[in-house]
Amino acid sequence: MGRSSKDKRDVYYRLAKEGGWRARSAFKLLQINEEFDLFTGVKRVVDLCAAPGSWSQVLSRKLIEERKEESEEANDAKIVAVDLQAMAPLPGVIQLQGDITKVSTANEIIKHFEGEPADLVVCDGAPDVTGLHDIDEYIQGQLLLAAFNITSHVLKKGGNFVAKIFRGKDVDLLYSQLKLFFPEVTVCKPRSSRNSSIESFVVCLNYSPPDGYTPTMANPLLNQDLDYSSLQGINRVVTPFMACGDLNSYDSDMTYPLQLEGEKEYQQLPPTQAPIKPPYQTACDMKKKNLLQNEQSNVKESSKDIVDDEKAKINYPTWLRGLQI
Repeated sequence: MGRSSKDKRDVYYRLAKEGGWRARSAFKLLQINEEFDLFTGVKRVVDLCAAPGSWSQVLSRKLIEERKEESEEANDAKIVAVDLQAMAPLPGVIQLQGDITKVSTANEIIKHFEGEPADLVVCDGAPDVTGLHDIDEYIQGQLLLAAFNITSHVLKKGGNFVAKIFRGKDVDLLYSQLKLFFPEVTVCKPRSSRNSSIESFVVCLNYSPPDGYTPTMANPLLNQDLDYSSLQGINRVVTPFMACGDLNSYDSDMTYPLQLEGEKEYQQLPPTQAPIKPPYQTACDMKKKNLLQNEQSNVKESSKDIVDDEKAKINYPTWLRGLQI
């Protein structure tokens, strides 16, 4: 296969190289912006999971370079790109190498904005897919949770949030949770996104958290020491993403000792309600009267007699009869 084979198969791959974009994913943000006009009036933007930097590159061109060409006035747009991995520098983009699940990262972002919240937060992050859709959807859902958690710390009221999702059978829970914070939640699939891919993007407009909501980095699947009793009011009402019930409870798939730490002394107890008429009632009555063991002995003796009778019916050769056991 020649070097041009991928150019032939994927037009966006080719166009990305021709346009100087770092990756074909740049077209996804460009096409989302065409539909929702995300960049108008935006001055402070955060790009989460930014490496290798194609979305940061789009932001840099649209908010800094193009505005500079259109107006001679000073452009005060600021872009902060966050990722655990380092990436090559971009004009006007502040790189922050940090963990989006940490409050310290959110504080660093606000420092770069001189104490002001962001107008827009975008996230094109995705896990290394396994090909097992259920697992990939689950991990991507957790990544979206982490992205939203830090977004709730840095996004202004009325701001917008865009993030990648993997569509699946349980994705409705993500939609319903995002609707608690954004009046308008739209799932879109840009033309540059392959039809064979389960990826889409949620575009959440006009951030409006519930009254009394306090942003938190708590992830119920990772923060095992989370004290849910400390959550009050609306902060307790809001259901965590991808979680069912209080995950501080016991694991139904795990084996525990009879004597649990911090609990009263173990004592074996009968069922609260015994079965009314179980199918094994006759066996229970026989066991109480010690008849079950006798019955089993009689069955064994009867079986032995049957085997002996069957052996007697066999016509063994004369020379073999003396060898019978």
